[in-house]
Amino acid sequence: MSPVTPSTFQIGTTMSETTLSQPLKLDELQGEQAVFSKTVGEFDVYQFAGVTGDFAPFHVDADLMSKSAYGQRIAHGVLILGYLATASAVYWRVPGREGVGVSLGYDNVRFIKPVFLGDTITATYQVTGWDEEKRRFLAEGRVTNQHGELVLAATHLTKAFAVEG
Repeated sequence: MSPVTPSTFQIGTTMSETTLSQPLKLDELQGEQAVFSKTVGEFDVYQFAGVTGDFAPFHVDADLMSKSAYGQRIAHGVLILGYLATASAVYWRVPGREGVGVSLGYDNVRFIKPVFLGDTITATYQVTGWDEEKRRFLAEGRVTNQHGELVLAATHLTKAFAVEG
């Protein structure tokens, strides 16, 4: 089994220091983004399989997959979606930003291309809309591989909460 691979967290340079104690406005949020990058390793796939019970052969059987059209094992799509969720969590780590965002779900999730063990993915989370009355925002999620190919796309709905204390 390969060692745990390092991850990179980056908060987009367009992020402001807006806090939830102040009203958020779409023009302040529009385009803000957070990025998470990681090389998907064997440990990641086996750990995910163990946690979820998804030991489907296309994830864990290298011999079988070497004879398939893919030629090798592919990572779980939901694992890759999980890395997009990490990018959404990175969004809230802005110094000076108060509050938390709680996921209300992902819509229009598309697994566009396979992610292979050893691929380095970059998950980008970008705010695209804000509903002040409901304190919810929409974000576009995109995951690309090391070749710049889009492998996953989704829309994310988040509820913003102030933190007391």
